[in-house]
Amino acid sequence: MYCSHQTAFGKILRRILFFFGLTAFVLAVSLPQAEAAQRKRHVVKISKSTIVAKRKVSKTFGVVKRKSVLRAEAVPLRLSFGQIAGLHGAHDSLDLKSSVALVIDQDTSEVLFSKNDKAVLPIASLTKLMTGLVLSEARLPMNEIITISQADVDTEKGSSSRLRVGTELSRGELLHLALMSSENRAAHALGRSYPGGLPVFVGLMNAKARLIGMNDTNYVEPTGLSSKNQSSARDLAKLVNVAYGDPILRELTTSPAHQVAVGNQTLQYNNTNRLVKNPSWDIGLQKTGYITEAGQCLVMQVKVAGRKVIMVFLDSAGKLSRLGDAERVRRWVESIPAGTSTLAAAVKGERISSSH
Repeated sequence: MYCSHQTAFGKILRRILFFFGLTAFVLAVSLPQAEAAQRKRHVVKISKSTIVAKRKVSKTFGVVKRKSVLRAEAVPLRLSFGQIAGLHGAHDSLDLKSSVALVIDQDTSEVLFSKNDKAVLPIASLTKLMTGLVLSEARLPMNEIITISQADVDTEKGSSSRLRVGTELSRGELLHLALMSSENRAAHALGRSYPGGLPVFVGLMNAKARLIGMNDTNYVEPTGLSSKNQSSARDLAKLVNVAYGDPILRELTTSPAHQVAVGNQTLQYNNTNRLVKNPSWDIGLQKTGYITEAGQCLVMQVKVAGRKVIMVFLDSAGKLSRLGDAERVRRWVESIPAGTSTLAAAVKGERISSSH
């Protein structure tokens, strides 16, 4: 009897211990999972709050944020030659954004304004002005058809073009696009198709430069994509003066827009200089240019207050700043009383030169 009671008691005790052991095991397993789940819900809650907060900040400062991004994208990955040389540190009275500037009275050759005008820098697509001059003076048939080839594709900078390989256009059409809208494949095709080929054409470009006294200038190709195409503001003013005497160059560089038929398409091209469409400007000849090494460049022959003026701007910091510099120079020239020399203006406190 005693033994049977003892056996029954033992069974009950083992069941109780098993129950508590099972309960402890379940708690040991479930509690960490519950705590993890709680932590996860807490994290999700914080994350959602953070997301909402970020959205509110974006809505509030969205404009500022977009502007900041645009400013960041506008900063060049590489410095221009002028920036490397420290030319932007030069101060001038007109607060120009171009590190190099030169303004000359075309009739008297009087220097009205200068800033680092002897610095030799890459000139980008200002090169095409010499390309056009050499081609125009060669008197080649402008109706001759030239085919864009693989050789005309830019391997220097990888720039794009709407003139596909195989496109056929007349020499005159290619010259128009090269001078007006700075079409690189058009300019290269003009040099490549010249009698004797590209080496002969580039040789003629350099020979013409020497002939008109451009002793700081060197050309290695006809587009300006190479940073080895270099010149000074003084040399470029001489080029503008000579090019202005060519009616074809005057007409094509100041053409506001032009359409060309390519296959079944009609391509619309516009002038790279928006000032040619501005009725307040009387521009006789112009050319723009840009590669990273050169910065934003601009040369123009204009009439200001009844005076023929040549303007040269090199290595400008921003896309529109070269046009802003032109506006500043025009206002300054207009402020000089008729019959007053720049020397007299300087005596009156108008600083006109910042050459270094």
